Amino acid sequence: MSRPMVLVFLLMILIITSQFEWKQQLVPETEATPSLAEKQQRVSDREEYVKEKIILSQEKSIQRLNELVRNLRRQLLQCKGDNETANRTANSLTENINELERQQILED
Repeated sequence: MSRPMVLVFLLMILIITSQFEWKQQLVPETEATPSLAEKQQRVSDREEYVKEKIILSQEKSIQRLNELVRNLRRQLLQCKGDNETANRTANSLTENINELERQQILED
């Protein structure tokens, strides 16, 4: 009789411990669900952070490009002004040369 009792006792211990192990395995799975949501939230937050950084970088690039465009426009206006001055000077010189040539022709 003692042998069947020991076997029953061992069987009961085996059943109890196996159920305890199953419960332990189920608990981390349910606890993993919030951590998965937290991980997804962290990933989402990182994506937002990266997007914001990209947008800020693009805004800085746009500002630099706008400044370069302004500088190029100023340089273009300055070149136009210089060209107009050079053209006026060249025209004036041409007129003076033409006048001198006429005077020389008239004197001859």
